[in-house]
Amino acid sequence: MICIVRYQSKLYFELIMVGVAIEFIILKFKLKKMKLLKYIIPFIITFTFISCDDDTLDPINEVEGLVKVQDFTNATHTIELFTESGLLNHGYNDITLRIKDIATAEYIEHATITWNPVMHMTSRMHSCPKSDIVKVENAETTYNGYIIFQMAENADEGWDLTINYTIDGVEYSVVGDINVPQSEKQVVTVFTGADDVKYILALIEPQKPEVAINDMTVGLFKMESMMNFPVVANYKIGLDPRMPSMDNHSSPNNEDLNYNNFTDLYDGKLSLTMTGYWKLNLMLYNSNNELLKGEEVTVDNEGSSLFLEIEF
Repeated sequence: MICIVRYQSKLYFELIMVGVAIEFIILKFKLKKMKLLKYIIPFIITFTFISCDDDTLDPINEVEGLVKVQDFTNATHTIELFTESGLLNHGYNDITLRIKDIATAEYIEHATITWNPVMHMTSRMHSCPKSDIVKVENAETTYNGYIIFQMAENADEGWDLTINYTIDGVEYSVVGDINVPQSEKQVVTVFTGADDVKYILALIEPQKPEVAINDMTVGLFKMESMMNFPVVANYKIGLDPRMPSMDNHSSPNNEDLNYNNFTDLYDGKLSLTMTGYWKLNLMLYNSNNELLKGEEVTVDNEGSSLFLEIEF
């Protein structure tokens, strides 16, 4: 559509210029030279259309900057998964999808998509926190959502991903195994609060920390069942980052994490004053300001039992 609009705009401009050129010719050569127009006009119009054809824009690459993780294929479609790294990670994953019609090799512009990741343990199965899948803003063929894998794979246990989707009222499904290796740092944690509720807390931002005051975002979820992990809203998370290798010093200008009604996540500020390993000590409070998990860092207590980790 963008290409067509630009094409029409340029064509309109160049046709105006053709008109100006014709008027100039008429004025210069008067009516006795009008017979020249039958040779000049076809040349100018031909040049205009050739110019427009040469200026046609290439299609927009809607997965630019992303790396394909893998394909899921059934009899009719191939579903392509992309992330920034080309990997799925233990913890938070921002995932982009698109659906390719095998028969036509064209990407589907209108689909409704859901997904269900499942960990197959030796004795049971469970899912994990995940978002809805929505169309990428201003895109034609790409869709986006997130999955938080609270458990990594191992030699005997692993994840698969089922993708269900509807196109023109017809329902389809595809399933495939996925790789979720163990992260080097604690970027997601599972714990039971003082209210006997099992929670999952995951680091979302910063993904690329800097020596600066970083925007910090985490996701907080509770386990209602083995397959259902809804967002926990309107709690508060206290933040106290420390460097254990540097006398456990902290940093200035940190801000606790508060619930964001628009994103259903928790946002705060994380001050990192130098590179290295940081332990992000946390304290979780419910909507009544009751402490559910974590402890204050003091001279006698070097760290909270609720924490995440960053090293850069």
